[in-house]
Amino acid sequence: MDHRDHVGLIRAGVVGAGPRWLELGAGEGAFTLALADLLGAGGEIVAVDRNASALRRVTAELPRRFPTTRLDAVVADFRDELPTGPFDGMLAANSLHFVTDPASVLRRAAEFVRPGGRVVVVEYDADRGNPWVPHPISAHRFPAIAADAGLQNVQEIGRVPSRFLGAIYSAVAERP
Repeated sequence: MDHRDHVGLIRAGVVGAGPRWLELGAGEGAFTLALADLLGAGGEIVAVDRNASALRRVTAELPRRFPTTRLDAVVADFRDELPTGPFDGMLAANSLHFVTDPASVLRRAAEFVRPGGRVVVVEYDADRGNPWVPHPISAHRFPAIAADAGLQNVQEIGRVPSRFLGAIYSAVAERP
């Protein structure tokens, strides 16, 4: 996947949602950069990851490519602590497959998303994991997980093939 694929996967969930976003598990920032591209001038991303080194890389890269988007990198485990909102949206791209109870993580994080705000998830479309993707969330299972998290209006918004586990999909849900 490249930047164009990342943007394409999340575009329908991000465009028109508002400028302030929380990102769970930003890693080295592939989807952080896609989010910045879509938010444009005045966008603000609060990116959470427990890997300080990975966050330093995206903190260095984002201003070069998207200088009008503000990035606040927070070194933390999104399962334990989150920055306070309100946020217009939340992005969890390839991060929820590392947790055993994604509904509880989504429920707690969605509390910081404003009512009517969006939650965008990017995941491998599989029900069985491997050492690198221990707990994937298939597109078939995601609506039930979103409902358990108190989210509504779930829609699949993108899909790309993947060498690992078949496909990667994206979905958007709304906080009531």
